[in-house]
Amino acid sequence: MNSKIKFFQSIRFKIALVLTLMLLLTLELVGAVFVRQLETQNLNNFKQQITLPSYVNNSLATQLNRTNTHKANRRIQQILSEVNNNNISEIRVVDTKAEIRGTSNANNQGIVGQRSEDSAIKNTLLNGRAHTENIYDNNNRYYVSVVPLFTTNGNNLVGAIYMRANLEGVYRTVNNISLIYVSAALLAIVLGIGLSILISREITAPIEEMRQQTMRIARGDFSGQVRVTDNDELGQLAGAVNNLSVRVEESQEASESERRRLNSVLGHMSDGVIATNRNGYITIINQTALQMLNYDDDDDVIGQSIIDVLNIRSEYSVRQLVDEQQHILIDMSKGDQNNNDGLILNAYFSPIQRESGFVSGLVCVLHDVTSQQKEERERKEFVSNVSHELRTPLTSVKSYVEALTDGVWQDQEVAPHFLKVVQDETDRMIRMINDLLNLSRMDSGTAKLDLEYVNINELFNYILDRFDMIIKKEEDDGTVQKRYTIIRHIAKKDLWVEIDADKFTQVIDNIMNNAVKYSPDGGVITARLVETHRHVILSISDQGLGIPRKDLSHIFDRFFRVDKARSRKQGGTGLGLAISKEVVNMLGGSIWVDSVEGKGSTFYISLPYIPYEEGDEWNDDQETEG
Repeated sequence: MNSKIKFFQSIRFKIALVLTLMLLLTLELVGAVFVRQLETQNLNNFKQQITLPSYVNNSLATQLNRTNTHKANRRIQQILSEVNNNNISEIRVVDTKAEIRGTSNANNQGIVGQRSEDSAIKNTLLNGRAHTENIYDNNNRYYVSVVPLFTTNGNNLVGAIYMRANLEGVYRTVNNISLIYVSAALLAIVLGIGLSILISREITAPIEEMRQQTMRIARGDFSGQVRVTDNDELGQLAGAVNNLSVRVEESQEASESERRRLNSVLGHMSDGVIATNRNGYITIINQTALQMLNYDDDDDVIGQSIIDVLNIRSEYSVRQLVDEQQHILIDMSKGDQNNNDGLILNAYFSPIQRESGFVSGLVCVLHDVTSQQKEERERKEFVSNVSHELRTPLTSVKSYVEALTDGVWQDQEVAPHFLKVVQDETDRMIRMINDLLNLSRMDSGTAKLDLEYVNINELFNYILDRFDMIIKKEEDDGTVQKRYTIIRHIAKKDLWVEIDADKFTQVIDNIMNNAVKYSPDGGVITARLVETHRHVILSISDQGLGIPRKDLSHIFDRFFRVDKARSRKQGGTGLGLAISKEVVNMLGGSIWVDSVEGKGSTFYISLPYIPYEEGDEWNDDQETEG
């Protein structure tokens, strides 16, 4: 497309703009430094001009040290009237009590004898150090200097001198000089713009000729040539454009040949197929590959690098894929926003070569191995978790048994404790192994359910009563470790549900034990049982630490713990909730959790329920028996 370039879009304008901006930046930097230095120097000179002679300070100090205040004030006023410095707006003399003893302002004599509330004066009288600052008063800038006055021997502080000088004259001088500098800078910028336009015109003339040639190449006309006038950078660029014309013609023919070959391959492939050019940029992709990579249209990936589309740039380069890699495993769930729910692909790479051996592209075949990889990963994680969970108590048992063997068994105080630890760790391993066996039976489908219709209200209340009895028994024994209160909101209507009572009791025990473990001392555990449309829903809420949002989806995984260290310390195996989920699923129900970190968790259990009315099979059975 040969559209006319506007002046403000042309490189000629950009070169002129860059040169102008560089000149403007240079003048701005120089001006900023110049004005800053000028301002600093003028202020320093001004401050030196308003400094009072030492004999004036000594005279004022002598008067402040006199006991006759009336005579001293008249003498102070006389000394101040003799100060002839037009730069000073006002001079005040105060004693150590911050009382104003004199002022040079004839129109403000009423303040003599009053106490000064100025913070600068108070700080100077307090620490005996001079203080200076710039202030605004009535839209004017003033320089304020407070100098302490000492006795002749310099040992005793007798007061301070407050001087205020108008800075507007200083800044007026600085502004006038700055205005002169700005005028000169603007003139320099105007001249610089004209010079930059002339320079940019000389540079862009050859570039325009090369642009015309590239437009002819884009239309398929490779016959033209760019004139090479000089052997500078632009001349070399013109030569490169001429060389490009020849190379593009050759590449176009080769590209058409390779495209036909790849189209033939794609027509016979059922897996995902991607073809690239020799630089690794995608030229062809079939629909299967688009679905695997979660793209909607091939326009989204055509022209992109294959290592970016496959999200493997950090691990491989295109050269490595061509020279070394026969196949690699790609996990699309890692670091890619376009993942397809954890899809795992096996990518086979094969270079496309001409008869001469020249590599003109790359073919990638994608095969979905998600199910195989996930099964392998779960198996490895399970074996690793089991090994880790068993190794911890075995190590503890081994250590205590070795200590007993070495003679600790003879210590009547220590030995029972060691044996108790060995027994607890052994019981823990037995519980873990039993849990694993139960899970294994559930996974293999050999676990049997002893189903019966149970009044879920009574069963739920019975389980909660046991936990109430535990805390009551501990209170009677004086061994309460943690207090808690159970609040119940249970439907009064009898709800008969077909369940395995023993296994369902194990589920509620697991959830209640977790609620007790992770609730604070004195916390409230809320148990609810409600009837909904064809379901009964039980919920158990605690006021514990809660579960982080990132861990909610894993809370029912085997061996998963939110806080591994503390869970082990409290005796958890990480299998209770996993078993609970399997049992509830076997009963045809569902289990889930809602939690807010720092506020607590609520576990829900939903079970299928068919209400029985009068005249149902219960009454039929009774009539038959009668």
